Formats: sequence, C-alpha cells, structure tokens
Amino acid sequence: MRKSFLIIWAIALAATFSTANAQEKKDIQLQDIWASGKFYPEMLRGVNPMADGETYLVDEDTALNVFNYKTGKFVKTLVNQNALMVQGKNKPLSFGNFSLSKDETKLLIPTETESIYRHSTKSNYFVYDLKTKAIIALSENGKQSLADFSPDGVKIAFVRDNNLFIKDLTNFTETQLTFDGKHTEIINGTTDWVYEEEFGFTKAFFWSPDSKKIAFYRFDESRVKEFQLEYFQGLYPEWYTYKYPKAGEDNSLIAIKVYDLHQKSTDDIPLGTETDIYIPRIKWTNSPNLLAIQRMNRLQNRLEILLADISLKKTSLVYEENNTYYIDITDNLNFLNDNKHFIITSEKDGFNHIYLYDLSGKQLSQLTKGNWDVTEVYGVDSKGKTVYFQSAETGPLDRQVYSVDMKGIKKALTNIPGTNDASFSSSYAYFINTNTTANTPHLIQAFTGSGKFLRTIIDNTDYQTMLSGFNLSQQEFFTISDPAIILPSGEAVSLNAWRIVPPDFDPAKKYPVLIYVYGGPGSQTVTNAWGWHNYFWFQMLAEKGIVVISVDNRGTGARGETFKKMTYKELGKYETEDMITTAKYLGGLDYVDKERIGIFGWSYGGYMSSLAITKGAEVFSSAIAVAPVTNWRNYDNIYTERFMQTPQINASGYDDNSPVNHVKELKGSFLLVHGSADDNVHYQNTMELINALVKANKQFELMIYPNRNHGIYGGTTRLHLYTLMNDFLDRNLLKQGE
Repeated sequence: MRKSFLIIWAIALAATFSTANAQEKKDIQLQDIWASGKFYPEMLRGVNPMADGETYLVDEDTALNVFNYKTGKFVKTLVNQNALMVQGKNKPLSFGNFSLSKDETKLLIPTETESIYRHSTKSNYFVYDLKTKAIIALSENGKQSLADFSPDGVKIAFVRDNNLFIKDLTNFTETQLTFDGKHTEIINGTTDWVYEEEFGFTKAFFWSPDSKKIAFYRFDESRVKEFQLEYFQGLYPEWYTYKYPKAGEDNSLIAIKVYDLHQKSTDDIPLGTETDIYIPRIKWTNSPNLLAIQRMNRLQNRLEILLADISLKKTSLVYEENNTYYIDITDNLNFLNDNKHFIITSEKDGFNHIYLYDLSGKQLSQLTKGNWDVTEVYGVDSKGKTVYFQSAETGPLDRQVYSVDMKGIKKALTNIPGTNDASFSSSYAYFINTNTTANTPHLIQAFTGSGKFLRTIIDNTDYQTMLSGFNLSQQEFFTISDPAIILPSGEAVSLNAWRIVPPDFDPAKKYPVLIYVYGGPGSQTVTNAWGWHNYFWFQMLAEKGIVVISVDNRGTGARGETFKKMTYKELGKYETEDMITTAKYLGGLDYVDKERIGIFGWSYGGYMSSLAITKGAEVFSSAIAVAPVTNWRNYDNIYTERFMQTPQINASGYDDNSPVNHVKELKGSFLLVHGSADDNVHYQNTMELINALVKANKQFELMIYPNRNHGIYGGTTRLHLYTLMNDFLDRNLLKQGE
C-alpha cells in the first residue's frame, strides 16, 4: 500500500505553526456542544421568496420582515409577533414553521406541535389575515396535520385522524372529504410510515392549479404487519402499535383519488392491474386537468410517469425508464409553463443528468452531460427557458450552482470553493447562496440569477472569532489508494477521506485513530462542508490525542452510477472491505498506532461499525455502533429491497453480511447503543445481535435509552450519550484508567 508522504508532511507543517498557540486556547467541552448552543452559527431563518420576484421574507424572531434581494434594504414588516395574540393565551404565537398564502394575504401558523414519526406532526393551526388583522383557529375539532392553502388563498386543506378536510375561509365552514380513515387501516391525505421514511414526504394531497380539485393518496394498510413499541412510563408500560412492512412483506395498497370541490365528488385514477407497486410522487402539471403520477415496480428498477386527464378519466404513459440496479426517486420532475414539455433527471448515461421531454413522451435533448452528477434541480424560470441546478462537476467533495438553457448551454453561477446551495427568487432573477467549507461556517450572499455578486448578508465573522479561541485543527482531505479498491469493470479507484489530527500533532509519536463511517448507498461523509455537532466532537477527540478519519467507501454518492450501485444485492460487503483496507493503510503510517484503531457509526454507520469489528477483527481494536441495523431482514422493504431485492430472491445477500452471523470473529471492545422506542431501526436489531454475542460468549458493552427514538435525543440525552462514548474511547483507544 502507498503512503501519502506529502499529506504527512503537510500535517506536520501545519502542526508546527499551531503548537505555539495551542497552550493559550480553550479545549472543547461536551457541554459546549450539547448544552450551551454556543456552536450554532448565524443563519437566515424562514426565508420565503415573495411573489414580486424582487423581495424575500425572513423570520427575525419578533417579526416577519421583507428585504430587497438586490439592495438588501428593509422593505416592510409583514407582521409583528405582538399582533399574534390569541384570546386566552398569555403570550403571542411564535412564527414557527409558518406558511404564506400565494396571494400573500394570510399566514398559517402551527402551534403546540407534536411529533408523530420522524417528519410527521400534528398541531393546532391558526390563520392570520394580514389585511383585517384577524386571527382564528383553523379548527376546534382536534389537532391538524399538513395544513395547506389553496392557490387562490380562499381555502385550507388538512388531515385529521387519517381523513381529509377543507376549511373555507370565506364562511369559516369545515367540510370533511373522506370518512373511512382509521388508525392502522385506512389513511387519506397523508402517508403510511414507510412512505414517510423512505420516499420522504408526508403531505399526500395536492391542490390543482385552479384550486378546484384536490388529488390525494389513499393507503389501505390493513394487510401490513404490525410492530409494537413499548414505552416505559408509569406503573405499567404502554404499547404503541403501527404498521411497518419489513423486507419481503406486504405493503399498503395505494389508490390515487381526485376530489372535485364544485361537484363534491371523488374519482379514482386508474393505476393499472398490478397492485404490488409504489406511487412515490404525484404532481399537477400546469394544466388543472392533468395530473402526473410516478409509478414504480416492487423492485424499484422500473419507473413510469402516467398523465391522468381528470376530465376524460383516463391515463397515458409519457415516460418509462428501466435500470439494471435501481432508480432513485427525486423531486427533479418539472413541467414547463408552455404545457408541452417537462424536464427530469436520470442516471441512464451513467451519471445523473437533466433531460428535456415533450408531453408525448419523446426525449428532445440531454441538457447536461459529463462524468459528474447533478445533485439538485432548483427549478425552471417562468419563461421555461432556463433550468437552475446544483452539481458535483468540480469534484465529489464540492457543490456549485449552475444554469442551463434548452439548447444545453451551461453557465456556472457560483465559483466559491466548498458547498454552495441556492435559494432562488420566485422570478429566478436573484438567489441567496449559502456557502460552507469543512473549516469555515456559513457565508450567506446574494447574487443575480446570472451569477453576479450583489452583497454579503451573513459572514459569521463574530462566530469565527469565537471559534478562534478554541483549540481547533484544520480538517484536511486526502485519498486512499489500494489495488483492492476496484469497480466491477476492474478499474482501480481511490477513496476520498478527511482527517483531523491533534492540535499539538507530533509526527514522531504514535496516535490512536477513530474512523467515522456512515457508508450507505448514495451518502457522503467526506464533503467540503461544515460538519455541525459531530465536527466539534471530533475536534474534542483530537484535543484528547485521537486522530479522527472519515472515508467514503464504494457505494457512496456523487461519483456516478457505477461507483454508487456496485453494492447492489450485497450491502455491507464492499463497504466493509474498504473500511478494512483503510485501517490497514492507516496502520502503515508512521504516526498511527495500528493496535489502536477504532470505528464509530450511527444507523447504517452502526451497521458498518458492527461489521468492521467482526469481519475486520484483525485490524479494528474497538467499535461503537449506535442504532445499528444488524440484519436487513429486520428493516423496511422500500429501502432494503431497493438495494437488496427481496429476501425470497436474494437470501444470501441478506445473510452473508449480517453482523449477527460474524460475532464469533469479535476480538476488540464493542459498545452497542440503541433507543428502545426507535420506530425506524427497531431495537429488535440490537436484541438479535445481543443474543448472537451471548451465544458466542463474546463480551461487550451496552446502553439502552428508554423511550428514545432513532435520534436518541431530548433533554440531556445527547450529552449523556456522548459522555458515554468519550469514556469508552478514553478506556479503549487512549487506554486511560488502566
């Protein structure tokens, strides 16, 4: 294996300059990260482009204020918080996750919000009329979910108790549209658990452009098997039951319906005879009678787009794509205002690019090309002549913002090292760009739609001055090369990585290493972007004397389809091989103690660290697995089958890389952590691994957080968890207290 001598020299040089000041600076404390909130940079909150295309709205705590994109000048206060007094309340409402009607005359404000699952919530909503200054409760009949203005601002649709409702703001009447909603059986207007988690949406109803119809999902989850979560509170534990379809198991039956507000009638949209399908997206075109429906097969390697003509009650196929592996679902489908064309992204040439089609289904052109991925489509301007997007064209670590016209002429709108993310005005004449790098926090600036710099909005100078008082090291990027790291074609590739070394780094010393891993399909931990909480924890570990490393294994994103999808049907195999290769590479470096190499991961990363400490027992001395999948048979079917097919088809793929089947190889120290109320990666995964470890007579450490979900947070929970992990690393990597 080759050593990166240039990188080692650079680290040593950087350490020389930093050592002199290291003694004068403060070390990070866990309370700084998880209790005080001091490491939050300044941000723009609640940014909302206004309809005039020249201004934007910002939530500034006590007021919603409007500013001019071009000049940055204050235009007006839309509403002061003091105006949001409700009878019987002793303080005004906070803006929270407010929404503004399209005509910008009304605000919708959720209060007393309760979480349901990861994304879903229910709230008591209030409607504030900006003209009359009146504020009313959306409904007096129980909390509501997903409240949404009609395009004309006259009505609001919402979900309650699995049924769909409409509130008319002209006469304040509430109308119930569906009546068969029932917990664990029928869902109208929102999604079942697995759609929420894996297709990434919960609002499953959509107003037509003319406000006269609502298209909505109906889920029949009667045949889906139940999972129970036990909550330990009170004298007797409480049980919560919900539907969770595991790999190979039955899904909900999906229907798409359209309610006509004038006719007061509901029609079913024909979806074909096959019922074991997914409908990952529906979307109105710019025509109020034409609804686009994305239909996928169970294995998620065929995508079709149907256009449903509501007036004629028939559908036609306008797009079909088949893939050897699987197709990722995105929000990159955009219909042009001419009602004749649409754009969509696809990986069909090996990289994710933008294509132009007409509504007959004919591909007219490929608008972007090259050995790089489009990572987000922001939208199309009102004239339908320019697409605005983000890509990894300059390399998988960075993101830049671009535009491309219908002739395929592309223009870079940003050229700032790091990760750039744009929020465009409604006219696409301006955008606000947020830039971060691995070592610099949020720089927020305004640009014209053609990429001309206008002004800096937030530079976080004071925040960076505060950080300069801490003992921080630079996060540095490097690559790992080895003959074992190859693509299916036999082509050798390098893995991208970063490292953080102790502030007083001495290349003559031997240091323990902690590898941070996630590693799941299409993910990245190695990007030139600000890292938030874990970034400061990694800096804290470096201050203690641990070199922290992260590596993007084969299967991760922004490097094309072949690199990402080579783990298909064998999740864990190549990713673990890459972690083992990385550990061997690091063990050969002069400054690394090869007997003290650990690994840490959460969720998919917990799965990876569990595999590393077992299959990689010869090179890993310790591992922390938080909320790990330990057997893909236990996980939900949409995610798992996308990458693994079903257990009935691919049994060996499920079993060969399950940590449960490799516990006999464990040699090092292993800390296993889970929340007992994890609705995503069930606590069952950890229970199954515990049984296997006990059967193999393997010792390990365990922490269960009662009633905590997949995020393991709330109150002092995160502080407790990271204190626990610090203690484990002190004993097993730093060898303190021996």
